[in-house]
Amino acid sequence: MALGRRRFSGEMNYWPSFVDALTTLVLAVVFMLSVFMISQYFLSQEISGKDTVLNRLNAQIAELTALLAMERASGRDISDDLSQMQMSLADMEAERDRLRSQLAAQTGAGAAAGDAAAQLTSELTAERQVSQQALAQVELLNQQISALRRQIAALEDALDASESRDRESQTKIADLGKRLNVALAQKVQELSRYRSDFFGRLREILGNRSDIRVVGDRFVFQSEVLFGSGSEQVNDAGTGELDKLADALLELESEIPAEIAWVLRVDGHTDARPLSGTGRFRDNWELSAARAISVVKYLISRGVKPEHLVAAGFGEFQPLEAGEGDEVFAKNRRIELKLTER
Repeated sequence: MALGRRRFSGEMNYWPSFVDALTTLVLAVVFMLSVFMISQYFLSQEISGKDTVLNRLNAQIAELTALLAMERASGRDISDDLSQMQMSLADMEAERDRLRSQLAAQTGAGAAAGDAAAQLTSELTAERQVSQQALAQVELLNQQISALRRQIAALEDALDASESRDRESQTKIADLGKRLNVALAQKVQELSRYRSDFFGRLREILGNRSDIRVVGDRFVFQSEVLFGSGSEQVNDAGTGELDKLADALLELESEIPAEIAWVLRVDGHTDARPLSGTGRFRDNWELSAARAISVVKYLISRGVKPEHLVAAGFGEFQPLEAGEGDEVFAKNRRIELKLTER
């Protein structure tokens, strides 16, 4: 019995140790959680601060982007006024930059590259001098253009003055034209007066004959008065009438002033009957023209000046009366005299 109590009292009790270990573990876990929560809090605060800074940086970037866009827009508005020399200068600068980059890459050729850079620098300086000379030439050209503009303005003033003088000349010409028209009208009136006198005298000389008529402004001689049938030779009766006409013309020549240009037109006309073809004339054209020429030549032989006479033949194509028949044909066979301007 006593042995049994000793065996029981000698067993070890693990529960308190287990409880202590478990408590320690729980405390450690709680401590770790607390540390994790605290670190999480500080980490979130740091991240929040970085987000704020990042937002501010983004706003600044957006503002800088807008400014850059404005600068680019203003840069596009600048017109490219560079001359050919400036373009050459830009090419030389680009070549210099390229050689400088090659100089930086070549470590073993420093001295030679320095000489090349110095040469390029001198060339660049020379190009700049050339560019300055070109700018000076441009300025000189601008001055010459200004001088040309002043000359053009002076020429325009001279042109305006010339146009004014031209208008005055046109006015004078118009006035002279009016005066000339008045003078011509006066000459025409004078010629009309002499024509009236001439026709009046012819009426008195030739008398009231049925075979010599006045049609409008023309004297009409029937062909039978002056010519035989189919002939262009003036007959004896015709020469007497033409002598009276020549006397009237000679008297008229002495009265009409020399500055009045006038002629007596002698027109030959035939009837519509064709010629037989066996005579001297092939058709009525030739017969009418030959009769008019015969009258003109006879008047010249009587002393009338040739420059005051004109002969024309019309054949049968301008009849006084239309139709057929002996009476109509007789009226259409005629010699017409018309005093007109030359």
